Amino acid sequence: MSEIDNTATGAVVSAPQTQDKRWVAPFFTIWGGQALSLVGSQVGGFALVWWLTKESGGSATVLAGMTLIALLPQVLLGPFVGALVDRWNRRRVMIIADSLIALFSAGLAVLAWLDILQIWHVYVIMFVRALGGTFHFAAMQASTSLMVPRSQLARVSGMNQTLRGILDIITPPLGALLLEVLPLYGIMGLDVLTAAFAVGPLLCIAIPQPQREAAPVASGASSPVITLLRDVGSGLSYIWHWSGLFIVLLMATVLNMTFNPGFSLLPILVNKHFLAGALELGWLNSAWGLGVVAGGLTLSVWGGFRRKIHTSILGLIGMGIGVLLVGSAPQNGFWLAWGGMLFAGFMNPIVNAPFLALLQSAVAPEIQGRVFTAVSSMSGLASPLGMLIAGPLADRAGVQAWFLIGGLVSLLMGVAMFFIPAVVQLEDEAARREAQNKL
Repeated sequence: MSEIDNTATGAVVSAPQTQDKRWVAPFFTIWGGQALSLVGSQVGGFALVWWLTKESGGSATVLAGMTLIALLPQVLLGPFVGALVDRWNRRRVMIIADSLIALFSAGLAVLAWLDILQIWHVYVIMFVRALGGTFHFAAMQASTSLMVPRSQLARVSGMNQTLRGILDIITPPLGALLLEVLPLYGIMGLDVLTAAFAVGPLLCIAIPQPQREAAPVASGASSPVITLLRDVGSGLSYIWHWSGLFIVLLMATVLNMTFNPGFSLLPILVNKHFLAGALELGWLNSAWGLGVVAGGLTLSVWGGFRRKIHTSILGLIGMGIGVLLVGSAPQNGFWLAWGGMLFAGFMNPIVNAPFLALLQSAVAPEIQGRVFTAVSSMSGLASPLGMLIAGPLADRAGVQAWFLIGGLVSLLMGVAMFFIPAVVQLEDEAARREAQNKL
């Protein structure tokens, strides 16, 4: 039986895993606070990207460097973060992580207000924000499967995808509008203010905690460092022995190396190729978000194929087609790129939502922090290398090349997955593991 830490008394009570509706109010109170906080975070992120674009004179290398800095905590520290999240109180992890992000955002606002903000300042603050986000992601994903009944996990996953899409629609134009009426420090101040909506509910609502694994008896084996390394190893071993999942993650690593750089350099595509400004960048980002919302709603009505992995593969092929449209748009073809972003965004939840729900139901709660961060680290492993190559090469050959490469790789990967038995049968293995968890 799972357990939950009562925030008011410190007592341990049973986690709500029944089919009644008692889980709805606490989960969606936290979920709603996180959603409001994400508005401020994404508006602030948009403003920072555009500030870097203008401050660096449109340097692809500078933007690639920012993306690299934001990825490092996820890639290098993710497995260790997951092991710590599985050992620590997940509610406290989220409170501390969100508060730390808000604190450093406030510091950036002060530097901008004093007019001494430099590019390296943004790099440092983005690293800390990404580190806090890595802790928060692991804790929230691992807690969701204990707060939400298993039968509702796919629906909640789809809602998360839809929320992301809505935010992608509204926050870029909102960010562009606020850049016209507020200085950068004012926008970052709004980011700090909205963080209170994320932290507030966490101070009052209990978060489920899984049962801890028994600690080793031998004193040498109980060393914190050795225990942490052992926990990290168990998460990686779990993935290694699930061949279908491991193959998918290897493919995701290759895909991210070619797919992600183009999106990180989107401001350069808008500024140098389409000769446009922040408003057009907002339109492209909103096209992606509008597609995500439409895809999420379509998936919630359609439900996908009988095998969830087939639904994800179809989405991957579709994303490749959409990104190819973006890369092939001529200088006067901004709306072709807009349509490509819309279609790629539509396919995004069709890729992600079924796969995430499959993992949340199949992976045991006490190891989910490790598994989710290991998945995140492995899938993002190649992105830093891609960014290092993409920045200088895009400065010479143009950003469009990266969209063409990323779209083609996505398309070919999707087709190849249909011919790999371990991938096609991934859902069968997930069902077997979920049945073992219930024993």
